Amino acid sequence: MTAATSPRSQRINLRASAREESLLRRAAEAEDATLTEFILRSAVGEAERVLADRQWFVASDMQFEQFLVALDQPVRTERLAKLFARESVFEKPFTIDD
Repeated sequence: MTAATSPRSQRINLRASAREESLLRRAAEAEDATLTEFILRSAVGEAERVLADRQWFVASDMQFEQFLVALDQPVRTERLAKLFARESVFEKPFTIDD
């Protein structure tokens, strides 16, 4: 069973203002989706975009060369060394249920 077809067993509770709820309901209706489907699809899409922004970079040839030079330099701060030592979100399998 893939993440998209696995049964939904987790609950996510959230609070919204009356205006936010109305806006979400109207948008869900416009897409002929339930409120849950609309919110989940929107949230998952945004989560994928946020995580992709941390994996894909666009740079000119010159910027890329400068980036490679910078990568070859030793780490100069303790905070940066700690950051690079952390496990990446892309090093563990991703499932919708995470």
